Amino acid sequence: MSAEMRKPREFTGKHMLLVIVSFFAVVIGVNVTMATLAQTSWTGLVVENTYVASQQFNEEARKGKAQAALGWTGKLTVASGEVRYSLADSKGKPVPLHGVRMLFRHPAYEAEDEALTLAAVSGGTPGDTQEFAVRHTPKDGVWIVEIDADAGLASSFRDVRRVMISHGALQ
Repeated sequence: MSAEMRKPREFTGKHMLLVIVSFFAVVIGVNVTMATLAQTSWTGLVVENTYVASQQFNEEARKGKAQAALGWTGKLTVASGEVRYSLADSKGKPVPLHGVRMLFRHPAYEAEDEALTLAAVSGGTPGDTQEFAVRHTPKDGVWIVEIDADAGLASSFRDVRRVMISHGALQ
C-alpha cells in the first residue's frame, strides 16, 4: 500500500505580491468610483457660515409656512432672451406686484451668480403691475433661482426653485 504524501502548499512571495496588488486595486477602484459619483451628483450648496445658517433655519421655516398658507403660485418663464415672473393667488387671480428681484445662483460656483431687477411689463397700472420682465439669457445648466417679489406684504414673497436651462430656455 503506497500512500502518496502531499506536500503542504506554501505561502510564497508571489502570493504576498498578489495579495498586496489586489488590496490596492480594490482601494483605488473604490476611490475612483466614489470621486466620480461625488463629482457628478453633488449639488454644491454653498453657505458662508453653516452655524449662522442653522440658527436662522427656524425663523425661515416659520416664514415659509406663513407664505405657503397664502396659497400663491409664482410663474417663472425663461425663453427668447427674456426672464418673466408673475404671481397668482389661490383662486388663480393675478397678485399685484410692486417690484421683483431675482438671483440666478449656480449650485457650485458663486462666481457665476447673476442678480437681476425685473421691470414692470407695460399694460398694468404703476404700483399695481401683475408681470415683471428683464432681457437676460442665463447660461445653460442647473440654477437655483431666488425670487423676491414685493406684493405689499410685511416681507417679500420669496420663491426659490431649482431649474434647468437648456438653449436659453427653461426646461
